[in-house]
Amino acid sequence: MIRLGVNIDHLATLRQARYRNHTNGASPEPDPVAAARLCLAAGAHSITVHLREDRRHIQDEDVLRLGRECREKLNLELAATPAMLDFALRLKPAEVCLVPENRTEVTTEGGLDAARHIESLRPVIQQLNAAGILTSLFLSPEPHQIEAASALHAHVVELHTGCFADATPAQRPATLEKLKSAAEQSHRLKIQVNAGHGLRLSNLPALLSLPHLHTLNIGHSLLSHAIIVGLDRSVRDFLAVISQK
Repeated sequence: MIRLGVNIDHLATLRQARYRNHTNGASPEPDPVAAARLCLAAGAHSITVHLREDRRHIQDEDVLRLGRECREKLNLELAATPAMLDFALRLKPAEVCLVPENRTEVTTEGGLDAARHIESLRPVIQQLNAAGILTSLFLSPEPHQIEAASALHAHVVELHTGCFADATPAQRPATLEKLKSAAEQSHRLKIQVNAGHGLRLSNLPALLSLPHLHTLNIGHSLLSHAIIVGLDRSVRDFLAVISQK
């Protein structure tokens, strides 16, 4: 069965909207770590958080608490900077996914340009690999990017599914074909295939036609659905669709 990773960044966004400058001694809510517990209890296989340089949602203490509580199921997204690398090497989560980061974006808008930055990424990935951390690259489904991931000895590629998610019905077959080719290429190169961005209950069935999928990382849509049905039910609803594969 394809695994479900739940990204809880936007739950922290909700907290920060009220408690960004928290000083009154109350416990800021909602608590991302409590949400992670609920997601895992409902059957999610992993928890994803993006520790951004501007700390707009997830905070250092959130990640440290998650590391203490569910390190073996924690996927930490971060930019490939010295400070973030140092943080990851001290925490040693199960997985680190290297992502691009633009301070002006609302959320991650595209894949990491691994092919262009291969020389600067190489020592980062070498250190993560040496620390026993599963290393992932968040990539657009382009052949030269998958080749770069192989050259860098990344264990995993997470295919950026934004173009698929935003496609019109007429465009969708072409976006699926690109994703399929990237998944096949990654598999041939012995790289684990994950995917994420813009995935919803309505478009998941079409995406499940991709070969070699290991994990789907889903955040905003799952948390939005949870506002209506509850977090436990939302995780189970997504798992039910994924289990149809």
